[in-house]
Amino acid sequence: MSAQNTSNSSIFTLDIEGMTCASCVGRVEKALDKIPGVEAASVNLATEQAKVRLKSDSETSVAEVIAQVQKTGYGAKLSNPHGGSQSNLSHAFWGSDGLGRVLLSFALSAPLLFPMFLMPFGIHWALSPKWQIMLATPVQFILGWRFYKAGFKSVLAGAGNMDLLVALGTSAAYGLSVYQMMTSPHASHELYFEGSAVIICMVLLGKWLEARAKQQTSEAIRALQKLWPESAKVLDPSVVIGEGAFLEQYRQLPLDEVFPKDRVVVLPGERIPVDGVIIFGNSHIDESLITGESDPVKKLLGSKVIGGSLNGEGVLIIDAQAVGVESVLSQIITLVEDAQTQKAPIQKLVDRVSAIFVPTVILIALITGIVNWLYLDSTSIAILRAVSVLVIACPCALGLATPAAIMAGTGVAARFGILIKDPQVLELAHRIHIVAFDKTGTLTIGKPQVLSLISLLNKDDESALLATAAGLQTGSEHPLAKALLEAAKSSHITPIPPIESQAIPGVGITGKPSTGPWAGQTLALQSIASLANNPNATSVSNRAQTLLDAGHTVSVLMSQETSTPLAIIAFGDELKPNAKTAIASLHQLQIRTVMLSGDNTAAANRVGQLLGIDEVFGQILPGDKAQIIRSLQHSGKDDAQQYVAMVGDGVNDAPALATADVGMAMSTGTDVAMQAAGITLMRGDPTLVADAIDISKRTWKKIRQNLFWAFAFNSTGIPLAALGYLSPMLAGSAMALSSFCVLSNALLLKRWRPTHS
Repeated sequence: MSAQNTSNSSIFTLDIEGMTCASCVGRVEKALDKIPGVEAASVNLATEQAKVRLKSDSETSVAEVIAQVQKTGYGAKLSNPHGGSQSNLSHAFWGSDGLGRVLLSFALSAPLLFPMFLMPFGIHWALSPKWQIMLATPVQFILGWRFYKAGFKSVLAGAGNMDLLVALGTSAAYGLSVYQMMTSPHASHELYFEGSAVIICMVLLGKWLEARAKQQTSEAIRALQKLWPESAKVLDPSVVIGEGAFLEQYRQLPLDEVFPKDRVVVLPGERIPVDGVIIFGNSHIDESLITGESDPVKKLLGSKVIGGSLNGEGVLIIDAQAVGVESVLSQIITLVEDAQTQKAPIQKLVDRVSAIFVPTVILIALITGIVNWLYLDSTSIAILRAVSVLVIACPCALGLATPAAIMAGTGVAARFGILIKDPQVLELAHRIHIVAFDKTGTLTIGKPQVLSLISLLNKDDESALLATAAGLQTGSEHPLAKALLEAAKSSHITPIPPIESQAIPGVGITGKPSTGPWAGQTLALQSIASLANNPNATSVSNRAQTLLDAGHTVSVLMSQETSTPLAIIAFGDELKPNAKTAIASLHQLQIRTVMLSGDNTAAANRVGQLLGIDEVFGQILPGDKAQIIRSLQHSGKDDAQQYVAMVGDGVNDAPALATADVGMAMSTGTDVAMQAAGITLMRGDPTLVADAIDISKRTWKKIRQNLFWAFAFNSTGIPLAALGYLSPMLAGSAMALSSFCVLSNALLLKRWRPTHS
């Protein structure tokens, strides 16, 4: 990933090669932190990446950072954005974590291991020492060379890692066997070549299983990457849309050669290559892998489309607006990658423990060997038990416990339109006591609609009244004007254009309809408040009061020439269809709900009652929302800490989103809100709030389970190995199994589904 410049710093990601355990992570981070120009660095074992932020005034180059990492014994290179080229098949099979090495090691070790299965039947047979060393040596020094290489580098760097433990343990078993063979050439049953060989086999198998499981945890990222077509059909600038066979007059260009303002042709069944606006055609678009919305969305002329979504039945021409890294899909991938690269706070504690883990294990192994040698007076038993301690204690599971769960959890959440940008959210979401909602655009649709038109004349005049009122608003950009025009359009009523019209600030608009029952008369569409001094409007005010109490905005259509009220029009922001379900879902999770609104108190309370919200704050200024969040955070018994989530979509919600313990922004809102929030909901669907809390809770649960089993495994396995209850082979198998179990447990998160999808 090329360095990303911000106003204050430069951020880039490195691919790190050769990390095997949590101790490796700590060593790379320590090396990065020592570089003078580095402001912050975070290394992730599961993704095998390091995210580095340079200081704004730093003169340190990316090459210098890479060189420093390489000095610690690990490979490093600048990460390619969103994947890059895949390794070829032969490398994947015969690489350091490839299946080919595993199969070859087992093929060479099988003859050494086979005699053990004959012993229960009273058959004591073994290969000759000559054959044993011939089979064990290539496993030890060719297939197992990676452990020597990485272990030696870790010693030069002044710290140990898993590879060092394996290299020491297997070398001790191999060396003891060579010594026994030289001193007792015919004692084939007292050799331990099978132990050293099988340990290497099991560790290689464990690393291959880890690699496979890691690949599955990042499956969501790869699924998003596959949404990008490799090329786009771009119309020549000289082509006039609509003239002749213009759809065939395009050039097939690679995606990186497409620019904003290009006109892109998308045929039925193709992926849309760019973000843009439809300038020709209409279709249904499947945006499920981007927004989580399962049903195809109808797109008409002028509709916005997202690159990576799947075109349905229609031919489209799109005016490209965002391509490459500027597109929504690229930003989503970046958000998920960043979340998977970052660390939850608990992982930092694990890394500190792991930094002292390896030297402690080596010390325990030495003590085990010395004590057993003194107590049992047997060099071979002492060495074997020390080897078992070294092998069983490899902290792979400990290093993978947290990042594997974070990768799986954030990945599956992204598939369903929940982007968890900050892993710290995972540690806070399971504690949430209160969820505060902004009203407009979050629980409501976000734009006024005509809820009712009450004729004060004959009921049969309602169509004519709507046509007249909408006609007065022709050309106006006022939200209420747009609502009237939309109401006329949906009722298939043609607005009557006025002969002349005049807007009166703070009151409304006047004009003379060109046709209809009131042709030539001066009519006014004005707010109910502006009729306070009109004696003819007293009865109208009384009838409008019920609508005002319900929280609606009320306008009156008047004849100015006769001062006669003609109609009452009520406007309101309609509730989202599933808003009530969203509140009920939170109540099922024992979470208190709060609504913040700038509307009058009556309107806010009305919405709160309809939805079943526990507490409503009305008539609040945008700047007061953050203060209310702070007060909610200390609203527990005896001023106890309450964890608060804030859900919003507007610029005025950004301070409250940043103040809350967990901020959730609707993607239907502004970029400012999404930047301030830790979670972005890719659909304007409030039920995703409960789903986001649910997947966060489940991910946190997996993290705790993984850490428990990783610590339990090491704390139980080391004493058993020291006391001789675990042979080196069993220790190697158990160590590989522990990492596999931790990763498999994390992968269970992939089965998660939203409750209301």
